Amino acid sequence: MRGTPDPQLAMLTTLSTEDLIPSDHPIRRIRAVVEVVLAELDGEFAAMYAVDGRPSVPPERLLKATVLMAMYSIRSERAFCERLNYDLLFKWFLDLPIDARAFDATTFSKNRRRLLDAEIADQFFAKVVAQAKLRRYVSSDHFSVDGTLLEAWASHKSFKPKDGPPAPPPVGRNTEVSFHGERRSNQTHQSTTDPEARLARKSNATAAKLCFTGHTLMENRNGLLVDAELSESSGFAERDVAVEMLARLPKTARRRTVGADKGYDTAGFVAAVRDLKITPHVAQHTNQRRSAIDGRTIRHDGHEVSMRIRKRIEEPFGWVKTVGGGRKLRYKGRQRNRAWFLMTAAVYDIIRIVALDTASS
Repeated sequence: MRGTPDPQLAMLTTLSTEDLIPSDHPIRRIRAVVEVVLAELDGEFAAMYAVDGRPSVPPERLLKATVLMAMYSIRSERAFCERLNYDLLFKWFLDLPIDARAFDATTFSKNRRRLLDAEIADQFFAKVVAQAKLRRYVSSDHFSVDGTLLEAWASHKSFKPKDGPPAPPPVGRNTEVSFHGERRSNQTHQSTTDPEARLARKSNATAAKLCFTGHTLMENRNGLLVDAELSESSGFAERDVAVEMLARLPKTARRRTVGADKGYDTAGFVAAVRDLKITPHVAQHTNQRRSAIDGRTIRHDGHEVSMRIRKRIEEPFGWVKTVGGGRKLRYKGRQRNRAWFLMTAAVYDIIRIVALDTASS
């Protein structure tokens, strides 16, 4: 017998989102880790808000939404709130009932300053790393470091002379601009859309774009990120920030190692790392100049191991740019993009932690 659609709506139902999510769905393990991390931040959340007044959207819910946006490649907060109205998995993750309406997208904007001032993204990332250390997934002796360019939310048309006369008002929505014959550099020009973005390029064979630089420090045992940073792009940013991240590691009496590519093979970086009692296992740069490390370092088997494992640091960069949606940043300014970068790096670690939990169970 052929069935027919029944347009009659249910007047009463006892179904909840908890009943609809499969018991073996990976999102359950992910939510368990996220809720442990958020529970440890409860004191910071309480200090951010007044004791009385109208209740706000819980900050835990906003951070959970950020986790979902990174995992499901949702480009904007407005698109997320639209999907939250009909995606029952999202409602379950945010502890919303089936018939609850999504909060307005401007809730993110109104609460962002509060979250930035309290450095919640830094603390969230640190708590995630602590969960990995609690499970003994993190090496405390061997690390890898690298950086990558992330395209800023600004176009070449906004890159204008700092001291030049004001440009005439544009005609139309997207006017044509010619840069032919014009010398443009970060010293003489600045973006009017995002003044903190800098013109940079990955190599001589690629085009220069307005960018920020993302940096990560990875432990070599399971490929987990133990530190992350986002800075303005410059020729020295990768090495300078790498030294800062290594200096933030907990002190230990044991000798440590750090693997890095040829871009870190400079006398200044090698000397700064050795001052931190860390052995620099960098790839030798032998093209038309002398390497900063010699046979005393590369003769050991540990150097070869570091050279092999350090390539894994490209995996979180690839995930952040593709799944996390970071190939082109969505915010203006370093502070907001840095908070996004830390949260996305934390989500990558959470997924790795859950995968390791599953493999070991």
